[in-house]
Amino acid sequence: MLTEEIQQITNQYVMNTYDRLPLSIVRGQGSQVYDAEGRAYLDCVGGIAVNSLGYGHPDLINSLERQIRRLLHTSNLFYTEPQAQLARRLVNHSFAEKVFFANSGAEANEAAIKLARKYSHDHFGPERSEIVTMVNSFHGRTLATLSATGQTKVQQGFWPLLEGFTSIPFNDLSALEAAISERTAAVMLEPVLGEGGVVVAEAEYLKAVRELCTSRNILLIFDEIQTGIGRTGSLFAYEHFDIQPDIMTLAKGLGGGLPIGACLATQDVSQAFSHGTHGSTFGGNPLACSAALQVLNILLEGGELNRCRERGEYLHNGLRALMDQFPVINEVRGLGLLQGIELSIEGKPIVMDCLARRVIINCTMGRVLRFVPPLVITQSEIDSLLSTLSDVLAKYS
Repeated sequence: MLTEEIQQITNQYVMNTYDRLPLSIVRGQGSQVYDAEGRAYLDCVGGIAVNSLGYGHPDLINSLERQIRRLLHTSNLFYTEPQAQLARRLVNHSFAEKVFFANSGAEANEAAIKLARKYSHDHFGPERSEIVTMVNSFHGRTLATLSATGQTKVQQGFWPLLEGFTSIPFNDLSALEAAISERTAAVMLEPVLGEGGVVVAEAEYLKAVRELCTSRNILLIFDEIQTGIGRTGSLFAYEHFDIQPDIMTLAKGLGGGLPIGACLATQDVSQAFSHGTHGSTFGGNPLACSAALQVLNILLEGGELNRCRERGEYLHNGLRALMDQFPVINEVRGLGLLQGIELSIEGKPIVMDCLARRVIINCTMGRVLRFVPPLVITQSEIDSLLSTLSDVLAKYS
């Protein structure tokens, strides 16, 4: 099928929930994707931070082929080797001691919300159930995670939302101190607001949040759905800030393209879940766990994590050079290969102009261009992105 036919069938039969770009992707290789007509595009979105190893990574393909031949799925009534090995790998490289596997980021955050409430219920009683989140945060599209999300634009039409969530300004310790009460069970935040405009948490703020939560016996949940698995240049973003959460959620880059989510916790907190309190039919599926295990092996043993850190710094410096050149750029911010530039103008026309030049980028919050390419993007490909941005921004300056 060619692009026009694919789009026509999609528009006729698929619910209209996405503002899609006029592009039908049929295959990929490295950081490049190809449309139905065979044209190549440099992908600086990577499935919104999902395709951590890019497209067609041979080790990931070989791992998946082996697992498909052995066991595609079985229920969580049984033990499987990929799930056991992945859980051990995640625990050995994080603060956590236990893992719950889900299918997506939203489900991982659902698990985190339930775990925090169950822990607080068991230790402090049923009245302590409220969770403080951040304005402009994004935690998912299920009803609970939508209630936790601090963006009214994605909540409109879905009221009544679940009770027990309060959103406060990000990086504002005074607002957090005022929001916490005897009913607070947890504070939930992203170390970098991804959908919220690529806003990085201040180090002193996060340390103060950690101290406040500890002193008040309140759990600290880090949503690392977008920032985890090497995206920021370390395996997890919390490592940049020299603190640790009590609960952390992962998804997106974890499966390298296959759907998987995970909720990690300390031993003490994890004990709030017992047989029958939570579960998932597909969570921890052998195929998804095999993919995630291979992603971690490549990042940790293949040196990819170090190279990701170098490429992130290279991209950041290149974007800052563009800011010096083009006054429409107000700010460049981000960590590793999660970078954003805040504009003084709307970003959508720039996204479309880049697409016309066969470079795929993303815009969030209306005026923030977001760059979350595959972690395997090369320096020459970053140069190509920067050159394209320079050409496009020249039209608007």
